[in-house]
Amino acid sequence: MISIIPGKRVYKMKLNKHEIDNVSKLEPFKRYEYFIRKVADFEELWTIIDDNGDIALSEIEEYTLVSFWTAEDFIQSNLTGNWKGFTPVKIDLNDLDDTIIPFIEENEYLLSIFPVNGKSGFVVNLEEFIRDLNDELENYE
Repeated sequence: MISIIPGKRVYKMKLNKHEIDNVSKLEPFKRYEYFIRKVADFEELWTIIDDNGDIALSEIEEYTLVSFWTAEDFIQSNLTGNWKGFTPVKIDLNDLDDTIIPFIEENEYLLSIFPVNGKSGFVVNLEEFIRDLNDELENYE
């Protein structure tokens, strides 16, 4: 298990209720596309951790998933059931590259991108995720 200690938040993307509602209603793949663009733009993403600092995991069939969102505001609809009491935490691209990607790779986890209302997001493997994010990041160079 990997532990993340929440750091101080230097910058927080501000969202209005209209954007939260509209993005949450998108199909999972459209939320994935939105996610890739926002992560490339703001160079951060969010996940949730338990009281010990361990990343929340979920399971679908025989697969274990790590969930990610673009902003803390989108996480709130998922903090129910097994994730009740979990804490949102921001991850910058350096931490993603240095810590999170090796953790996911070592454990052969999949990524659930942008789950809403307790339902799985777009499920993608690490290789596809890295490719898509790098392709989008090239647009910012």
